[in-house]
Amino acid sequence: MDVIQKQDENCYCYVQNRTIHLQYLWSTVQIKVNSREKFRFEPISEKNNCRNSETVFEFAACAVQILWKPETCTETFLSIKQYGEDVCFKIQPFKIEPYIVRVKREMLDGKLLFLFVAGIFLFHFANSLSRSAKFFYLSGIILGVLALLVFVLLTLKRFIPRHSTFWILMSGSWMVSLYFIYCFKENIQWLWSEHKNYLLGYFLAVGITSFAICYQHGPLTTELSITLFTWMLQVTAFVLIYLGVTIPQVAYAVIAVSLCSKGLCYPLGAACHIARKMKHHFKSKKLVFKYLTEEEYREQGESETIRALEELRSFCRSPDFPSWIAISKLQAPHRFAAFVLGSPHVSPAETKAHDEQYGIGSSFLEEQLFETRVQSEQHEPASFVHEEDEENENEMHTQIPFPYATELL
Repeated sequence: MDVIQKQDENCYCYVQNRTIHLQYLWSTVQIKVNSREKFRFEPISEKNNCRNSETVFEFAACAVQILWKPETCTETFLSIKQYGEDVCFKIQPFKIEPYIVRVKREMLDGKLLFLFVAGIFLFHFANSLSRSAKFFYLSGIILGVLALLVFVLLTLKRFIPRHSTFWILMSGSWMVSLYFIYCFKENIQWLWSEHKNYLLGYFLAVGITSFAICYQHGPLTTELSITLFTWMLQVTAFVLIYLGVTIPQVAYAVIAVSLCSKGLCYPLGAACHIARKMKHHFKSKKLVFKYLTEEEYREQGESETIRALEELRSFCRSPDFPSWIAISKLQAPHRFAAFVLGSPHVSPAETKAHDEQYGIGSSFLEEQLFETRVQSEQHEPASFVHEEDEENENEMHTQIPFPYATELL
């Protein structure tokens, strides 16, 4: 930390270090000038005029430095990036009173880190944020506060008949808004200390008005407007990333990596989809067991019996079937021949006997119902009675065939 104390008019310059060190990625130099009496703090451009400006932003910055004359103050701050341009300024006291210039290096500037992280977050989540109604209202408030002319022009777009006129006005509005943003950035501390009430009133009035207009208009609905809003958010994210680091090369590298990662999401997504398909194709399927109801069991038994009988008929009709050997071993070859030609495998007499024995009103059903009634009327069963019932039940199961046995066979 360097402390300089003077009382006459002087010019000071901070010469940048051209050797790049990554530990100074978010490092800044903080300059504070204070005095008991008022003085004029005036930045000095290295160039005598603005003709040698290489870009539009340099020309705008040079013009602002020429046109803007800050008010006098007793204290001012200046933040200088580590690897920016050389910065010169002049301090002109109005009275013979000493002023102090303090220079301090801040290794981690929270503002730069916040801008960098915000830019990364805004770029990667621009698509989802552009579809959010809350973020749409927040963006409208920010645009109305920082670029009031642009917000008003967008609101009055429907009343401008020609697109060329609209874009000319939009270009002029953006230039004027950028000029005011630069002036506000350079003198925010002076404005906050001297005109805090007016500044808060402006933020409150313009913010509420912008929210009301955005709420009346409603969030974006068409895909074209959402896509344009997404692109605008991504461009804003690149600006935040560039402003959030002191080394421009690192900012360019981060922007390039972000673009590549955004472009590779589609091939990576397709590769992941193909990998999942291949995994499901080669993965052994687990057997799923399902318990059948009584009705499903009966329907499945009937359908499987019919299918098996048709397969048996087809096999018996094939030339490979040893028909003479089979007929020699059968007791009723005529019945077998009729079955092969399409007759039922159960005779009408057998069907009638099965219905009499196992159908509704049969003796088997009556025995089952009678046995259930007798068991319900017994109030004091003994141990030997239970044993006798179990023996009778076992004998009954061994003697009585399955009701659907004849049908399945």
